[in-house]
Amino acid sequence: MIGAIITGFIVGLLARALMPGRDPAGFIVTTLLGIAGAFVAHLTGQALGFYHGDEPAGLIASVLGALLVLGVYGRMAGRRSTSMT
Repeated sequence: MIGAIITGFIVGLLARALMPGRDPAGFIVTTLLGIAGAFVAHLTGQALGFYHGDEPAGLIASVLGALLVLGVYGRMAGRRSTSMT
């Protein structure tokens, strides 16, 4: 569990560093982003036959998954802020 949190944080940091634009997310959101990215990468890899059920997604796949999650999160957060003004 601790390993998943640490890995999620590292993956989240890498994804935020690669994604252009300003993102004011804190430690918890970054960690959750990385964990969600690894989860998305694992499910996608399983569906495509790259991973078995007991294999974790690789670092690169996890970062790509986190970029996808970050993009969706950014669009959702952007819509909320523009709809309130």
